[in-house]
Amino acid sequence: MALLDLVQTLTTPHPVDRYLELVRPMLTVRDMRARIVGVDRSVPGTLSLSLRPTRQWDGLLAGQFVQLGVVIDGVRHVRCYSPVNSQHDRRRRLDLTIRVHPHGLVSRHLHEHAEPGMILDLESASGVFHLPPRRPGRILLISGGSGITPVLSMLRTLADEEYPGEVVFLHYARSPELVPHRDELAAITAAHPNISVEWRYPERDGCGFDRGELVRVAPWFAAADTFLCGPPPLMESVRELFTAEGLSERLHTEEFVATTAPVDTAEVSGTTTFSASGVTAENAGASLLEQAEAAGLSPEYGCRMGICFSCTSVRRSGCTRNLRTGDLETDPDQPIQLCVQAAVGDVDIEI
Repeated sequence: MALLDLVQTLTTPHPVDRYLELVRPMLTVRDMRARIVGVDRSVPGTLSLSLRPTRQWDGLLAGQFVQLGVVIDGVRHVRCYSPVNSQHDRRRRLDLTIRVHPHGLVSRHLHEHAEPGMILDLESASGVFHLPPRRPGRILLISGGSGITPVLSMLRTLADEEYPGEVVFLHYARSPELVPHRDELAAITAAHPNISVEWRYPERDGCGFDRGELVRVAPWFAAADTFLCGPPPLMESVRELFTAEGLSERLHTEEFVATTAPVDTAEVSGTTTFSASGVTAENAGASLLEQAEAAGLSPEYGCRMGICFSCTSVRRSGCTRNLRTGDLETDPDQPIQLCVQAAVGDVDIEI
Protein backbone atom coordinates (compact mmCIF):
# COMPACT_ATOMS: atom_id res chain seq x y z
CA MET A 1 0.00 0.00 0.00
CA ALA A 2 3.00 2.32 0.52
CA LEU A 3 3.75 2.21 -3.22
CA LEU A 4 0.09 2.86 -4.02
CA ASP A 5 0.07 5.84 -1.67
CA LEU A 6 3.19 7.19 -3.38
CA VAL A 7 1.57 6.85 -6.82
CA GLN A 8 -1.54 8.54 -5.46
CA THR A 9 0.56 11.46 -4.23
CA LEU A 10 2.28 11.82 -7.59
CA THR A 11 -1.06 11.93 -9.44
CA THR A 12 -2.59 14.57 -7.15
CA PRO A 13 -5.02 16.35 -7.43
CA HIS A 14 -6.76 13.46 -9.21
CA PRO A 15 -6.89 9.93 -7.78
CA VAL A 16 -4.96 7.32 -9.75
CA ASP A 17 -8.22 5.68 -10.90
CA ARG A 18 -9.07 8.83 -12.88
CA TYR A 19 -6.02 8.16 -15.04
CA LEU A 20 -6.52 4.41 -15.29
CA GLU A 21 -10.09 4.86 -16.51
CA LEU A 22 -8.77 6.76 -19.53
CA VAL A 23 -6.94 3.58 -20.53
CA ARG A 24 -9.51 0.98 -19.48
CA PRO A 25 -12.65 1.91 -17.46
CA MET A 26 -12.74 -1.43 -15.63
CA LEU A 27 -9.06 -1.18 -14.60
CA THR A 28 -9.22 0.36 -11.11
CA VAL A 29 -7.16 0.35 -7.94
CA ARG A 30 -9.64 1.57 -5.32
CA ASP A 31 -12.90 2.43 -7.07
CA MET A 32 -15.31 -0.40 -7.87
CA ARG A 33 -17.17 -0.47 -11.15
CA ALA A 34 -19.36 -2.87 -13.09
CA ARG A 35 -19.85 -3.58 -16.78
CA ILE A 36 -23.34 -4.32 -18.07
CA VAL A 37 -23.29 -7.78 -19.71
CA GLY A 38 -27.02 -8.38 -20.07
CA VAL A 39 -30.19 -6.31 -20.50
CA ASP A 40 -33.79 -7.57 -20.32
CA ARG A 41 -36.82 -5.33 -20.86
CA SER A 42 -39.40 -8.10 -21.29
CA VAL A 43 -41.46 -7.24 -18.17
CA PRO A 44 -43.47 -4.01 -18.66
CA GLY A 45 -42.13 -1.14 -16.58
CA THR A 46 -39.15 -3.17 -15.39
CA LEU A 47 -35.50 -3.37 -16.40
CA SER A 48 -33.29 -6.34 -15.53
CA LEU A 49 -29.53 -5.86 -15.71
CA SER A 50 -26.70 -8.35 -15.36
CA LEU A 51 -23.45 -6.73 -14.24
CA ARG A 52 -19.89 -7.98 -14.02
CA PRO A 53 -18.16 -6.14 -11.14
CA THR A 54 -14.45 -5.39 -10.92
CA ARG A 55 -12.20 -7.47 -8.68
CA GLN A 56 -13.10 -5.46 -5.55
CA TRP A 57 -16.57 -7.04 -5.38
CA ASP A 58 -16.75 -9.35 -2.34
CA GLY A 59 -20.34 -10.56 -2.50
CA LEU A 60 -23.44 -9.80 -0.46
CA LEU A 61 -25.78 -11.07 2.20
CA ALA A 62 -29.21 -12.01 0.89
CA GLY A 63 -31.44 -8.92 1.07
CA GLN A 64 -28.76 -6.21 1.07
CA PHE A 65 -28.60 -3.33 -1.41
CA VAL A 66 -25.87 -1.79 -3.56
CA GLN A 67 -25.35 1.80 -4.65
CA LEU A 68 -25.15 2.25 -8.41
CA GLY A 69 -23.59 5.38 -9.90
CA VAL A 70 -24.79 6.55 -13.32
CA VAL A 71 -23.48 9.58 -15.21
CA ILE A 72 -26.27 11.51 -16.96
CA ASP A 73 -25.41 14.67 -18.92
CA GLY A 74 -22.08 14.89 -17.11
CA VAL A 75 -23.57 14.58 -13.60
CA ARG A 76 -23.11 11.46 -11.47
CA HIS A 77 -26.31 10.21 -9.87
CA VAL A 78 -26.40 7.46 -7.23
CA ARG A 79 -29.31 5.15 -6.52
CA CYS A 80 -29.78 2.10 -4.27
CA TYR A 81 -30.94 -1.21 -5.71
CA SER A 82 -31.29 -4.65 -4.13
CA PRO A 83 -29.67 -7.45 -6.15
CA VAL A 84 -31.75 -10.55 -6.73
CA ASN A 85 -28.75 -12.88 -6.56
CA SER A 86 -28.37 -15.69 -4.10
CA GLN A 87 -25.54 -14.89 -1.71
CA HIS A 88 -24.00 -18.18 -2.83
CA ASP A 89 -23.82 -17.10 -6.48
CA ARG A 90 -20.19 -17.72 -7.54
CA ARG A 91 -20.44 -16.35 -11.10
CA ARG A 92 -19.11 -12.90 -10.12
CA ARG A 93 -22.31 -11.53 -11.58
CA LEU A 94 -24.68 -9.03 -10.08
CA ASP A 95 -28.31 -9.17 -11.20
CA LEU A 96 -30.58 -6.17 -10.68
CA THR A 97 -34.30 -5.86 -11.41
CA ILE A 98 -35.21 -2.18 -11.50
CA ARG A 99 -38.70 -0.73 -11.55
CA VAL A 100 -38.87 2.14 -14.05
CA HIS A 101 -40.58 5.08 -12.34
CA PRO A 102 -42.31 7.61 -14.64
CA HIS A 103 -40.41 10.47 -12.99
CA GLY A 104 -37.30 8.49 -12.04
CA LEU A 105 -34.29 10.12 -13.68
CA VAL A 106 -31.90 7.19 -13.27
CA SER A 107 -34.35 4.33 -13.87
CA ARG A 108 -35.71 5.98 -17.02
CA HIS A 109 -32.20 6.71 -18.29
CA LEU A 110 -31.13 3.09 -17.79
CA HIS A 111 -34.34 1.76 -19.34
CA GLU A 112 -33.75 3.89 -22.43
CA HIS A 113 -29.98 3.65 -22.76
CA ALA A 114 -28.57 0.62 -20.91
CA GLU A 115 -26.74 -1.79 -23.20
CA PRO A 116 -24.00 -4.42 -22.86
CA GLY A 117 -20.62 -2.78 -22.41
CA MET A 118 -21.87 0.27 -20.47
CA ILE A 119 -19.78 0.99 -17.35
CA LEU A 120 -21.40 1.96 -14.04
CA ASP A 121 -19.97 2.94 -10.66
CA LEU A 122 -20.65 0.45 -7.89
CA GLU A 123 -20.36 0.36 -4.11
CA SER A 124 -20.10 -2.72 -1.90
CA ALA A 125 -23.29 -4.33 -0.66
CA SER A 126 -24.61 -2.94 2.61
CA GLY A 127 -27.75 -2.73 4.73
CA VAL A 128 -29.13 -4.50 7.79
CA PHE A 129 -32.07 -6.12 5.97
CA HIS A 130 -30.75 -9.62 5.35
CA LEU A 131 -31.11 -13.19 6.51
CA PRO A 132 -29.49 -13.82 9.91
CA PRO A 133 -26.44 -16.12 9.96
CA ARG A 134 -28.42 -18.64 11.99
CA ARG A 135 -31.49 -19.35 9.90
CA PRO A 136 -34.86 -19.36 11.70
CA GLY A 137 -36.87 -22.59 11.78
CA ARG A 138 -39.61 -21.10 9.57
CA ILE A 139 -39.53 -18.08 7.29
CA LEU A 140 -42.29 -15.88 5.86
CA LEU A 141 -41.39 -13.54 2.99
CA ILE A 142 -43.84 -10.75 2.09
CA SER A 143 -43.31 -8.29 -0.75
CA GLY A 144 -45.17 -5.97 -3.07
CA GLY A 145 -44.21 -4.44 -6.40
CA SER A 146 -40.48 -3.72 -6.70
CA GLY A 147 -40.04 -4.91 -3.11
CA ILE A 148 -39.72 -8.38 -4.57
CA THR A 149 -35.99 -7.95 -5.21
CA PRO A 150 -34.45 -8.36 -1.72
CA VAL A 151 -36.80 -11.18 -0.72
CA LEU A 152 -36.13 -12.97 -4.02
CA SER A 153 -32.45 -12.85 -3.08
CA MET A 154 -33.39 -14.45 0.24
CA LEU A 155 -35.48 -17.14 -1.45
CA ARG A 156 -32.73 -18.01 -3.93
CA THR A 157 -30.24 -18.23 -1.06
CA LEU A 158 -32.47 -20.56 0.96
CA ALA A 159 -33.00 -22.75 -2.10
CA ASP A 160 -29.25 -22.97 -2.76
CA GLU A 161 -28.68 -23.95 0.86
CA GLU A 162 -31.33 -26.70 0.69
CA TYR A 163 -32.87 -24.98 3.69
CA PRO A 164 -35.01 -27.62 5.47
CA GLY A 165 -37.55 -25.35 7.17
CA GLU A 166 -40.91 -24.21 5.86
CA VAL A 167 -40.92 -21.08 3.65
CA VAL A 168 -43.88 -19.11 2.32
CA PHE A 169 -43.38 -16.25 -0.13
CA LEU A 170 -46.43 -13.94 -0.40
CA HIS A 171 -46.18 -11.34 -3.17
CA TYR A 172 -48.60 -8.55 -4.14
CA ALA A 173 -48.68 -7.11 -7.67
CA ARG A 174 -51.10 -5.37 -10.01
CA SER A 175 -51.16 -8.26 -12.50
CA PRO A 176 -49.25 -11.48 -13.31
CA GLU A 177 -47.54 -9.78 -16.26
CA LEU A 178 -45.88 -7.28 -13.92
CA VAL A 179 -44.16 -9.91 -11.76
CA PRO A 180 -40.51 -10.51 -12.76
CA HIS A 181 -38.88 -13.95 -12.44
CA ARG A 182 -42.20 -15.83 -12.30
CA ASP A 183 -40.81 -18.82 -14.21
CA GLU A 184 -37.87 -19.15 -11.85
CA LEU A 185 -40.10 -18.92 -8.80
CA ALA A 186 -42.25 -21.72 -10.21
CA ALA A 187 -39.12 -23.81 -10.76
CA ILE A 188 -37.96 -23.23 -7.18
CA THR A 189 -41.28 -24.35 -5.71
CA ALA A 190 -41.30 -27.42 -7.97
CA ALA A 191 -37.83 -28.41 -6.80
CA HIS A 192 -38.35 -27.64 -3.11
CA PRO A 193 -41.57 -29.02 -1.54
CA ASN A 194 -40.96 -26.98 1.63
CA ILE A 195 -41.18 -23.69 -0.31
CA SER A 196 -44.50 -22.26 -1.49
CA VAL A 197 -45.24 -19.04 -3.40
CA GLU A 198 -48.56 -17.20 -3.09
CA TRP A 199 -49.58 -14.47 -5.58
CA ARG A 200 -52.11 -11.75 -4.90
CA TYR A 201 -53.34 -9.17 -7.45
CA PRO A 202 -55.35 -6.48 -5.62
CA GLU A 203 -56.61 -3.36 -7.34
CA ARG A 204 -54.44 -1.20 -5.06
CA ASP A 205 -51.08 -1.98 -3.41
CA GLY A 206 -51.49 -3.69 -0.07
CA CYS A 207 -55.27 -4.23 -0.33
CA GLY A 208 -56.48 -7.62 0.79
CA PHE A 209 -53.83 -8.19 3.45
CA ASP A 210 -55.30 -9.07 6.84
CA ARG A 211 -54.92 -11.63 9.59
CA GLY A 212 -57.21 -14.09 7.85
CA GLU A 213 -55.02 -13.96 4.75
CA LEU A 214 -51.93 -14.56 6.83
CA VAL A 215 -53.45 -17.51 8.66
CA ARG A 216 -54.48 -19.08 5.34
CA VAL A 217 -51.00 -18.95 3.78
CA ALA A 218 -48.82 -19.35 6.91
CA PRO A 219 -50.79 -20.51 9.98
CA TRP A 220 -47.47 -20.79 11.84
CA PHE A 221 -46.50 -17.12 11.23
CA ALA A 222 -46.37 -16.28 14.96
CA ALA A 223 -43.48 -18.72 15.39
CA ALA A 224 -41.63 -17.63 12.24
CA ASP A 225 -39.38 -14.76 11.26
CA THR A 226 -41.00 -12.48 8.67
CA PHE A 227 -39.14 -10.36 6.10
CA LEU A 228 -41.14 -7.56 4.48
CA CYS A 229 -40.48 -5.12 1.63
CA GLY A 230 -43.02 -3.26 -0.44
CA PRO A 231 -45.08 -0.09 -0.95
CA PRO A 232 -46.20 1.96 2.09
CA PRO A 233 -49.83 0.66 2.27
CA LEU A 234 -48.63 -2.94 2.43
CA MET A 235 -45.87 -2.12 4.90
CA GLU A 236 -48.31 -0.29 7.16
CA SER A 237 -50.88 -3.11 7.09
CA VAL A 238 -48.31 -5.76 7.99
CA ARG A 239 -46.73 -3.64 10.73
CA GLU A 240 -50.11 -2.92 12.33
CA LEU A 241 -50.99 -6.60 12.38
CA PHE A 242 -47.66 -7.71 13.84
CA THR A 243 -47.81 -4.96 16.47
CA ALA A 244 -51.31 -6.02 17.48
CA GLU A 245 -50.12 -9.64 17.74
CA GLY A 246 -47.11 -8.65 19.86
CA LEU A 247 -44.75 -9.91 17.16
CA SER A 248 -42.88 -6.73 16.21
CA GLU A 249 -39.51 -8.28 17.07
CA ARG A 250 -40.12 -11.05 14.54
CA LEU A 251 -40.79 -8.60 11.69
CA HIS A 252 -37.81 -7.38 9.64
CA THR A 253 -38.43 -4.64 7.09
CA GLU A 254 -36.87 -2.72 4.22
CA GLU A 255 -38.43 0.33 2.52
CA PHE A 256 -37.81 1.65 -0.97
CA VAL A 257 -40.03 4.69 -0.43
CA ALA A 258 -39.30 7.19 2.32
CA THR A 259 -42.22 7.61 4.72
CA THR A 260 -42.05 11.08 6.24
CA ALA A 261 -43.89 12.83 9.03
CA PRO A 262 -45.98 15.82 7.85
CA VAL A 263 -44.44 19.28 8.29
CA ASP A 264 -46.59 22.23 9.33
CA THR A 265 -45.33 25.08 7.15
CA ALA A 266 -46.67 27.57 9.71
CA GLU A 267 -43.99 26.31 12.10
CA VAL A 268 -41.13 26.75 9.60
CA SER A 269 -38.83 29.67 10.34
CA GLY A 270 -35.21 30.69 10.55
CA THR A 271 -32.17 30.33 8.31
CA THR A 272 -29.90 27.42 7.51
CA THR A 273 -26.21 28.24 7.25
CA PHE A 274 -24.07 25.85 5.20
CA SER A 275 -20.95 27.00 6.98
CA ALA A 276 -18.29 25.20 4.94
CA SER A 277 -19.59 26.88 1.78
CA GLY A 278 -20.54 30.27 3.22
CA VAL A 279 -24.08 29.86 1.88
CA THR A 280 -27.30 30.68 3.73
CA ALA A 281 -30.90 29.84 2.85
CA GLU A 282 -34.29 30.62 4.35
CA ASN A 283 -35.91 27.48 5.72
CA ALA A 284 -38.82 26.13 3.69
CA GLY A 285 -39.66 22.87 5.49
CA ALA A 286 -37.94 20.67 2.93
CA SER A 287 -35.18 18.20 3.79
CA LEU A 288 -31.74 19.69 4.31
CA LEU A 289 -30.56 17.82 1.23
CA GLU A 290 -33.24 19.46 -0.92
CA GLN A 291 -32.58 22.81 0.71
CA ALA A 292 -28.84 22.56 0.02
CA GLU A 293 -29.50 21.65 -3.61
CA ALA A 294 -31.95 24.54 -4.00
CA ALA A 295 -29.21 26.84 -2.68
CA GLY A 296 -26.86 25.70 -5.44
CA LEU A 297 -24.82 23.18 -3.44
CA SER A 298 -24.13 19.59 -4.49
CA PRO A 299 -23.75 17.44 -1.36
CA GLU A 300 -23.12 13.75 -1.91
CA TYR A 301 -26.20 11.55 -1.64
CA GLY A 302 -27.39 8.07 -2.51
CA CYS A 303 -30.80 6.65 -1.66
CA ARG A 304 -32.48 9.92 -0.54
CA MET A 305 -34.52 7.96 2.02
CA GLY A 306 -32.25 7.50 5.03
CA ILE A 307 -30.84 4.06 4.20
CA CYS A 308 -27.36 4.44 2.73
CA PHE A 309 -25.89 7.29 4.88
CA SER A 310 -24.17 8.80 1.82
CA CYS A 311 -25.51 12.29 2.63
CA THR A 312 -24.31 12.39 6.24
CA SER A 313 -23.01 15.80 7.36
CA VAL A 314 -22.36 17.42 10.73
CA ARG A 315 -24.97 19.62 12.41
CA ARG A 316 -22.82 22.19 14.19
CA SER A 317 -25.68 23.91 15.99
CA GLY A 318 -29.42 24.35 15.99
CA CYS A 319 -32.40 22.02 15.93
CA THR A 320 -33.51 19.64 13.19
CA ARG A 321 -36.58 17.44 12.79
CA ASN A 322 -36.33 13.79 11.75
CA LEU A 323 -38.78 13.62 8.83
CA ARG A 324 -39.45 9.91 9.38
CA THR A 325 -40.31 10.06 13.07
CA GLY A 326 -41.03 13.75 13.73
CA ASP A 327 -38.48 13.76 16.59
CA LEU A 328 -36.48 16.92 17.30
CA GLU A 329 -32.70 16.64 17.60
CA THR A 330 -30.53 19.39 19.08
CA ASP A 331 -27.16 17.92 20.13
CA PRO A 332 -24.36 20.04 18.61
CA ASP A 333 -21.57 18.66 16.41
CA GLN A 334 -23.52 15.53 15.50
CA PRO A 335 -23.58 13.73 12.13
CA ILE A 336 -27.05 13.69 10.58
CA GLN A 337 -28.58 12.38 7.36
CA LEU A 338 -29.51 15.37 5.24
CA CYS A 339 -32.21 13.54 3.27
CA VAL A 340 -34.36 12.80 6.33
CA GLN A 341 -33.71 15.91 8.45
CA ALA A 342 -35.27 19.39 8.14
CA ALA A 343 -34.24 22.60 9.89
CA VAL A 344 -36.26 23.94 12.81
CA GLY A 345 -35.23 27.55 13.30
CA ASP A 346 -31.62 28.63 12.74
CA VAL A 347 -29.29 25.73 11.95
CA ASP A 348 -25.61 25.44 11.02
CA ILE A 349 -24.72 22.49 8.78
CA GLU A 350 -21.11 21.83 7.81
CA ILE A 351 -21.38 21.59 4.03
